[in-house]
Amino acid sequence: MNALAKGISDGGIVTWRNLMNVRRNPDWLMAATLQPIMFVLLFAYVFGNAIGGEAGGAAYREFLIAGIFAQTVAFNSAFTVIGFANDLQKGIIDRFRSLPMSRIAVVLGRTTSDLVVSVVALVVMSLCGLLVGWRIRGSFWDALLGYLVMLMFAWALSWVGALIGLAARSVEVAQSAGLIWMFPLSFISSAFVPTGTLPPFLKAIADWNPFTAVINATRDLFGNHFGPPQTGWPAENAALYSILCCVAIIAIFAPLATAKYRRVASK
Repeated sequence: MNALAKGISDGGIVTWRNLMNVRRNPDWLMAATLQPIMFVLLFAYVFGNAIGGEAGGAAYREFLIAGIFAQTVAFNSAFTVIGFANDLQKGIIDRFRSLPMSRIAVVLGRTTSDLVVSVVALVVMSLCGLLVGWRIRGSFWDALLGYLVMLMFAWALSWVGALIGLAARSVEVAQSAGLIWMFPLSFISSAFVPTGTLPPFLKAIADWNPFTAVINATRDLFGNHFGPPQTGWPAENAALYSILCCVAIIAIFAPLATAKYRRVASK
């Protein structure tokens, strides 16, 4: 119990250290918010008006926002990847190793600080969504749960990013490795189009994709619907399936990332 308390306490200090780095390098925060804003405008007004005319465009913009939320927090995990690779390259990890601190604190602090960045990004994206016509149709508590599911997903993916960042040999490799796997997972999903419009083999992948589960759960909780109702167990139990996916990702990648950090820090 003392080890757990120390890990959380030390993790809080590392979280604060990472957030101070973000404050000193505001371009990181700009990158986390400007790109999703461009995606909203691109998909809302370039593709949205082509789907069902003016009415379809307005409905599509509501449908779109949850997908942009998921893509934004997923791409923010790249900051976890780059942050670890940068600390390794600059020797920061060696300095942490010399301190009397919990081994899990560095990984926990990094994933938690990047979760705070995702909170800021979601606030910016929500304001941008309101400007393009998106509205929350559900209750306050449903909306709060929707945001919590999205943040849980963000934190889960940060553990994946932590493992990749610790395994990368340089910042340049980390930049590519942190993003390349995101594109197929985010686009073969219900982020931008209903999965029923996809070819059968892609639809099967998209239906069980954790991205789709989180997006569908958020849409249901926000009350944003577009097109015919989706069928199948993942769609009909989206909130449950999304939480199970997040728990599974954390359960798998948190121990792997922590073990990887211990191996890296012991060299």
